[in-house]
Amino acid sequence: MKTKGGIRIAIVGVGNCASALIQGIHYYGPNRHNEEVIGLMHESLGGYRPSDIEVVAAFDIDARKVGTDVSRAIFAAPNCVVKFEPNIPDSGVTVRMGAVLDGMSEHMANHDEKRSFVRAGAPEPSREDVVAELRRSGAEILVNYLPVGSEKATRFYAECALEAGVGFINNIPVFIASDPEYAARFAERNVPIIGDDIKSQLGATIVHRVLTDLFAKRGVKMLHTYQLNTGGNTDFLNMKNQERLASKKTSKTEAVQAVAKTRMENEDIHVGPSDYVPWQNDNKVCFIRMEGHAFGNVPLELELRLSVQDSPNSAGVAIDMIRCCKLALDSGVGGVLAAPSAYFCKHPLVQYTDDEAHKMVEDFIATHSTEAVPA
Repeated sequence: MKTKGGIRIAIVGVGNCASALIQGIHYYGPNRHNEEVIGLMHESLGGYRPSDIEVVAAFDIDARKVGTDVSRAIFAAPNCVVKFEPNIPDSGVTVRMGAVLDGMSEHMANHDEKRSFVRAGAPEPSREDVVAELRRSGAEILVNYLPVGSEKATRFYAECALEAGVGFINNIPVFIASDPEYAARFAERNVPIIGDDIKSQLGATIVHRVLTDLFAKRGVKMLHTYQLNTGGNTDFLNMKNQERLASKKTSKTEAVQAVAKTRMENEDIHVGPSDYVPWQNDNKVCFIRMEGHAFGNVPLELELRLSVQDSPNSAGVAIDMIRCCKLALDSGVGGVLAAPSAYFCKHPLVQYTDDEAHKMVEDFIATHSTEAVPA
């Protein structure tokens, strides 16, 4: 069976997450279509496979990536993602200079270049330049992988997506899809958007949510909880600047609060990045503690340690987000895609339990899918 045509995407931020995504597009290629597929929630989604995704444009601000073929840029410093698909041919797509704005925290300059960003000297593009590149490349979807705290830069690219009429996937905790004003604008232009802040496949947020929901369903009153995370990639280094963390902490905290039986007092819940440990590289270690009272008002405590490769842990989710966005484009559906946003993101416009969101996204896929083209 042959799938339908490809999905043309543009990427903002060619960091570890973009590297894992592009490696995954090649890893789950045609040679694996007839094998047992490990690591995907959907091997085929509406007739589209991961290998149908094609990167046609990319933007970054690092000197080691700008002007380089995207297939080589994904392995350039400071990226430290595991190479699970190292043999990727040149794509013919050159990484273009992006708009810096607030996308680079000043404190990053105080760290070793191998760990930090090196700003390229190329001129920054205007909005008209980015829109022109999106149109020239034929991109259908713009995928945002900017660093946490890039409020102005994310809004810049959201505006570019609106003007170019391409779908927008917001993987970071800047509130675009969950902002009613932006939601209305994307709906008015009939441009699909999924966001905000991607949930990993089996990451700290989804595990914490499931356990919180379990406490509620089993009649355990949760009194206190924390989630502490450490890692050594540029995401964790970037988040050493506490001023960039406001939306991240809100996003992660609200994702847990949304499934609690009763909303917890702020002093009783702590969810957020905790520290940067360089030697961990892309390995993220999460510690969750939950304290509650069970039957007879008897105390109950739960502690969990989760260790994952951070960027590949989100790549499969991104692949499903891209394919859902493409289904919306195929069906002429615009605005916030509520089901994919609720299932794949920490801070959607409307929060649902994970069971509800899972059913919603499966219904969305079934509703907007068409038959694959026979070989």
